[in-house]
Amino acid sequence: MFTASWIASPQLPSEGFTPNWSREGFWRQSLRQVVRLSAGGGRVRVRLSHAYGASPVRIAAASVGRTAAGAAVEPGSLVRLTFGDAADAEIPARGELVSDDVPLAVAAGESVTVTLYFDTTTGPATFHAQAFTPGYRGEGDLSGATGGEGFDAATESWYFLSAVEVDSGRGDGVALFGDSITDGFGSTPGADRRWSDALADRTGRPVLNAGIGGNLLLNDSAWYGDGGVRRLRRDVLDRPGIDTLVVLLGLNDIGFSETDEQPTYKPAPVVEAGELIAGHRELIRQGRAAGLRVVGATLLPFGGSDHWGERAAKVSHELNEWIRCSGECDGGYDVVVDLNRALADPEDPDRLRPAYDLGDHLHPNDVGYGLMAEVVARRLQPRADGGCRARAAEPHIDTAPRP
Repeated sequence: MFTASWIASPQLPSEGFTPNWSREGFWRQSLRQVVRLSAGGGRVRVRLSHAYGASPVRIAAASVGRTAAGAAVEPGSLVRLTFGDAADAEIPARGELVSDDVPLAVAAGESVTVTLYFDTTTGPATFHAQAFTPGYRGEGDLSGATGGEGFDAATESWYFLSAVEVDSGRGDGVALFGDSITDGFGSTPGADRRWSDALADRTGRPVLNAGIGGNLLLNDSAWYGDGGVRRLRRDVLDRPGIDTLVVLLGLNDIGFSETDEQPTYKPAPVVEAGELIAGHRELIRQGRAAGLRVVGATLLPFGGSDHWGERAAKVSHELNEWIRCSGECDGGYDVVVDLNRALADPEDPDRLRPAYDLGDHLHPNDVGYGLMAEVVARRLQPRADGGCRARAAEPHIDTAPRP
């Protein structure tokens, strides 16, 4: 049984946060991408997405191996990828391509390097904007090279690569569904300190990060991905081996309309708490229909940020109160984790505690992400059969002790 060990949510080619290669695409170039796995196994396969492509993309050659330093691959570990036993294949327009599984022993917490060679022009590339880990580009076919020589350009985005799956036989994966806080904005680049990484380390379970920086619950964005209610199936429910969904989403729906300084925030319709609650109920409905236990997390404090204002305060308080009490009503969360109270400043509960604040009063730092993982980990309980799942008991509010 294959299970997702790493995922990234596809986005429309754009330059929303930082310069990247998504709009220019690739031609006669090799792309080498590094990802950290959350489950191990003896065989590996990869998924490539061109969800936003108007025409197919040809993969002329591909490989996978255990990561060494930088763009290098551990000697002796590089394995050629095939697709239906062929060395080359096409990712269909608005579709995905899954490789054959190949022998490669990998462990949870280990990184693998996937190399793709494009011998024809790709056009704009479906990508994930914020990887917070380096990837590399080189001229010509470098898919069989273990050294990093020739990879003379670097990026912090992922392109086409949407999942790495392993034959772990596990079905206890946890998917984190959210925005830039889930994506890991503000964590130390290249250090794998997102709260998804910390949660995988704490629980020993596969943890899949389905965050997109700037993502909205209700509305689509050319910069920040499809709205959560529309992308959940593609990004989470169709992935193998997941039994728990953790939702932390809605802050950008509230906050984008509070500032005119970011043109990529537009359009930013004003939303009310009732609309957001309906969106959360829809995520719960979809998750339960897929057989998942659905965990709801309260929005983090964001007072003092560019998302804050009198209206934002009112709507966020109303939404968080509904999340806290949602287990008591039909269509509510199975389990609630109160991350808002866990990370709040005791002197001003509308703000992040300074020790957890990146400095923009919106995103946690590495310490804050670690605390988020600690709080959520306490709500993921072992099953009697030795597996894991979110506790099926009556919903319970969990907050971290004040440091």
